[in-house]
Amino acid sequence: MLTRLLKASVLTSFAFFSLNATQFDTQAQKDKEELVKYFEAKFQDPYKDKNRFFLYSPEEELKDGYEKGLKHMDFGIGSYSYAKDAREQYEAIKEFPPYEDKIEDGEDLYTKEFANGNSLKTCFPDPTIGGDYPYFDTKRKEVISLTTAINECLEANNEKKWNVKKGKMATFQAFLAYSTAEAQKKMNIKIPTKEAQEAYERGKEYYYTQRGYLKLSCATCHIQGAGQRVRNEKLSPLLGQVTHFPVHRLKWGSLGTLERRMSGCIKDQGQVPPKNDSKQMHELLYFMAYMSNGMPIDGPDVRK
Repeated sequence: MLTRLLKASVLTSFAFFSLNATQFDTQAQKDKEELVKYFEAKFQDPYKDKNRFFLYSPEEELKDGYEKGLKHMDFGIGSYSYAKDAREQYEAIKEFPPYEDKIEDGEDLYTKEFANGNSLKTCFPDPTIGGDYPYFDTKRKEVISLTTAINECLEANNEKKWNVKKGKMATFQAFLAYSTAEAQKKMNIKIPTKEAQEAYERGKEYYYTQRGYLKLSCATCHIQGAGQRVRNEKLSPLLGQVTHFPVHRLKWGSLGTLERRMSGCIKDQGQVPPKNDSKQMHELLYFMAYMSNGMPIDGPDVRK
């Protein structure tokens, strides 16, 4: 199934689609359905299917270290959905989350007036929008990330832009994510036009393309490699990967945006990452977000 999934992703990246306005997400929906099938099969019983999915993992760990029978929505908490030892640590940390005070700080940023009397609330009257980004702007014909939308709001009100990786940006996004989770909203990414479909395909192509001196792709780690142990951690799955941002990483000691994590991950693969506010980064996030469509927003969250 994985071979078929990867082959299809490469071929469809360059395919021409003659679709009307209600069909531009047809291929994307098929991609997501295949991805769900793959992960459900992979974690139905890791030990039983070791020769198919986990050739190099210790048998004892496969017997006792993985949850079994996982379904689509279970993957929303990343590798903690299947890594038993990490799940216990995760749940202990979540008892007293290190980002809790940042949610209130983010709400303060939301209502704080700019010099002109407006505020972030003026731009984002509904704070439960965490599952709607990135979105394709049909007028501008480009993907807009939440981070970019926030900085554009600041600029439009003659305010200084924020750091796209951390600080106020991550703090404000924590409030938006929390508000969205409290409203029990889900990822809701749309592909409304042919231009949007092409943006999705370019993001998918980036995700599956091997780059850098290590010749790795995002899919190498987070599809084929999901569940495999690297150093002391099991790699996370693409499914649900964007639903919990921003995250407080213990490694960072602070909250960080999705762009921060992606840049670091791509560097770890031996590649030069796209700029955080670039078209290439936005389209990559657009593809990733669509793959989590229908999954609940559960941010902010904590990761190692």
